[in-house]
Amino acid sequence: MHPKEYKKEKNGTGHMTKLQLDNSEIIVGVDFTNNKRVNEILTNENNNSFLLYPGKDNFNLSVSKSLEVKSFMGHNPHLFILDGTWPCARKMLKLSKNLQTLKRVSFDNTIKSKFIIKQQPESLCLSTIESVYTVLNLLKKGDVEECDTKDFLMPFEKMIEHQLDYMLNPNHKNFSATVKSELTAKDQYKKTTERNTIFELEQ
Repeated sequence: MHPKEYKKEKNGTGHMTKLQLDNSEIIVGVDFTNNKRVNEILTNENNNSFLLYPGKDNFNLSVSKSLEVKSFMGHNPHLFILDGTWPCARKMLKLSKNLQTLKRVSFDNTIKSKFIIKQQPESLCLSTIESVYTVLNLLKKGDVEECDTKDFLMPFEKMIEHQLDYMLNPNHKNFSATVKSELTAKDQYKKTTERNTIFELEQ
């Protein structure tokens, strides 16, 4: 998780994701090349480590069969996720030589993000918690994960609902006459659709 993202304790979706998963941890930094905890995980011979990041040559969880997923992920998979703004995530990966060498997994996204209070590059760009939710369900389908995801997004959805109530209420100090109840894109991000997500997930 990028240090700037770590400060967003109240509405950071990486923090929400951590609270939803007992077997997860947040590792804060920008360059993880010499990060003791990250390298401890990567050098453990009992672990299989992966990076969730988009790309053409990635292992696509959405189109892979159960046996393929189980074979690829192995017995003790650890999934790293970059958590930060789009530019911050790219910088984290660019600087972290150890993360660059990891096998990458991705998925085909067909759902629109519910993070309507935050501008996204595209409506199909998901927040950290939405991405993890999607991956967990795909891993369950591949018989790799057993996590119950029924109410996984509830805290996130409640936060969005709560903040919209304030922003759309003309009698509240946080009222915004320009707020929209649909996703909009930041011009500076329109040329990239890369994920914004580090946060380390143990299966």
